[in-house]
Amino acid sequence: MNFSETLKLAFSAIWSHKLRSFLTLLGMIIGVTAFMLVLSLLQGFSSYVDEKIAKIGSNAFTIRRFSFDDFKDTDSIASAQRRNKELTFEELDFIRERAQLIDKIGAKANANSREVKRNGETLRDVRIDGAEPVIADIEKLDIEQGRYFTQTENNNSMRVCYVGMDVANKLFPQGDALGGEITIQGIPYRIIGIQAAKGTVFGQPQDNFIQLPIKTYGANFGGLRGGRAIYFEASAKSDKSYNDAVEEARTLMRIKRRLSFNEKDNFGILTPDAISKLIGGITGPIATVILVVPAIALLVGAIVVMNIMLVAVTERTKEIGIRKSLGARQVDILRQFLFEAATLALIGGIIGLILAEILGIIVTAFVFQTKIPIWAIFLAIGVSGGVGILAGLFPAWKAARLDPIEALRAD
Repeated sequence: MNFSETLKLAFSAIWSHKLRSFLTLLGMIIGVTAFMLVLSLLQGFSSYVDEKIAKIGSNAFTIRRFSFDDFKDTDSIASAQRRNKELTFEELDFIRERAQLIDKIGAKANANSREVKRNGETLRDVRIDGAEPVIADIEKLDIEQGRYFTQTENNNSMRVCYVGMDVANKLFPQGDALGGEITIQGIPYRIIGIQAAKGTVFGQPQDNFIQLPIKTYGANFGGLRGGRAIYFEASAKSDKSYNDAVEEARTLMRIKRRLSFNEKDNFGILTPDAISKLIGGITGPIATVILVVPAIALLVGAIVVMNIMLVAVTERTKEIGIRKSLGARQVDILRQFLFEAATLALIGGIIGLILAEILGIIVTAFVFQTKIPIWAIFLAIGVSGGVGILAGLFPAWKAARLDPIEALRAD
């Protein structure tokens, strides 16, 4: 019996028992859909993190009061709070004047939430922070309208601001936000720039912010300390000198803080690689656990396929006897039932892929971008077919081993 005849027999057997075939498919459909949806979410999240890091710049890094290691446990946090001092502008100037491998370095201040008003309209919980003008170049900001701060505006603590698209659209529905005036804590500020929309991440808006010149922020919000303390963002002159630039910043900070050789850093330097490793360390075990659940669903689907194929062998015992009496070999019977099981599983896998893609589109519209890589598509199809073959192996072997005389006697 050739390949096309075997395939035709498999489709004929599936089609003649539509309801049973659908119920058999259901297990594979649910398993593949769940597995591929979870995988697409994990891939989408990973791509999102990589994209955000890339937008900051692969050659950029941040100097902060604390490092990731300072948050390992409560003892580490308590020790770091005693040991690590807040960063200062003197330290920033020290690095800026002496660094050879750092291209740009600037200060930002931690954000606070405030109400923002305009003509009776009020926005609550708007994130407000401060930054030096050079931050626009380091972070490669995507400016939709207007411009960023100038050094003169920062030095003179001018009341100008750079805002997110949500602030512009909600307080200026007519679209005249650029050059318009808003009020924060009774103090007016003029909008000089609007950032391109970023959308939401996990339902959290990314465009609901206002950024002020850092000296304006410090003067009008009670100083740059505590919850408004500063940190530094820097970029290396080239990708090749990136690691050396990070070490140069570390060395200069240690010199400025007069740390001896055996003393631990009392500050933290965060790099894109460190952020990726941290997120990977957190999401890796979680991803493994999450993927186990749909994998179990696939296993259940395989058991369902095996069970249905065993039932099929029992129901078609007489048919097998007739085929054997007409010259069908054991390998022909084996191939027929294996093809039938594999075809069922493959159809379920393809339907599962389609459903996962549809659900992924819905998730993308409301949460964040999902992504099913090409290799995952081939993997899903291959696994579905493989699961079908493995699940059908025992029933096919059982069918092939039937004695034709005994089979013909079956009712």
